[in-house]
Amino acid sequence: MRIAVAIPCYKVTQHVLGVITAIGPEVEAIYAVDDACPEGSGRFIEEHNIDPRVRVLYNAENRGVGGAIVTAYEAAIEDDMDIVVKIDGDGQMNPGLLPHFVRPLVRGQADYTKGNRFYRPESLRGMPPMRLFGNAVLSLMTKFSCGYWSSMDPTNGYTAIHTAVLRKLPLEKLERRYFFETDMLYHLNTIRAVVHDVPMDAVYADEESNLKISKVLPEFLRKHASRLVKRYAYLYLLRDFNIGSLYSILGVLLCLMGLVFGGMHWLYSMSTGELASSGTVMFAALPLIIGIQFLIAFLHYDVSNVPREALSPELTDEH
Repeated sequence: MRIAVAIPCYKVTQHVLGVITAIGPEVEAIYAVDDACPEGSGRFIEEHNIDPRVRVLYNAENRGVGGAIVTAYEAAIEDDMDIVVKIDGDGQMNPGLLPHFVRPLVRGQADYTKGNRFYRPESLRGMPPMRLFGNAVLSLMTKFSCGYWSSMDPTNGYTAIHTAVLRKLPLEKLERRYFFETDMLYHLNTIRAVVHDVPMDAVYADEESNLKISKVLPEFLRKHASRLVKRYAYLYLLRDFNIGSLYSILGVLLCLMGLVFGGMHWLYSMSTGELASSGTVMFAALPLIIGIQFLIAFLHYDVSNVPREALSPELTDEH
């Protein structure tokens, strides 16, 4: 397996050389992407780096972390690499963990691996409480919108992916900024790629994160809702129509029927002062109860429908 490392470089001149030095000999190529950095990260690396594996790539304009990684992905595909590991240049990701991210891909057990700082309680000691809460909320939303119910920590940027899977993804459509990691999970689910979490500790250097949960939460809510609708329509209506589709459709219809019928009679009772009969109450409650049961059954089906067979071995043979 030819392994490459992608490092987005934006205001990381204090740490990036240390990150490069810590990358092990199992890596064949290192792509350092200067994403229109005002500090000139690319020039800084070219002037001070002594590692022959490093190749500096430049984005003419700032495209965000997603745009920087896509630039590295495209270079890795062009250079016929097999695996690309994404490591931030701010020193908060330990390059020594790279074999743990690569191993499931090499063994054909996964198509994409990502870090998970929630795996062990001890790993969370360095995480600020607000960030801990924000990541937990985002993780829950991601489970619904992306379909990977066993995954946590969706904003974790320590990832590895097989290039055979990358070739199946619409790289030009991926989100360019903070929603990039979550959008990757959404697109991976649409092609039924297998995702594994890799336990890691939360490490914070002196770099301040630009991701403010309070500011991005409304935007994330909108984008998660959009991905949820798209994933449902594609997987349960367009690509396939299965028992999960029936559960969801019947559940929604029955809930609406119960709510509309019950609401109309409640308004009538409020305006006239007449109490609804027990039969009316039951006729309103029964569809609602059954509908909720159908929606729970759909949720159970969706959880059990997580991709489990890796695509990369078969895609590699085709390539």
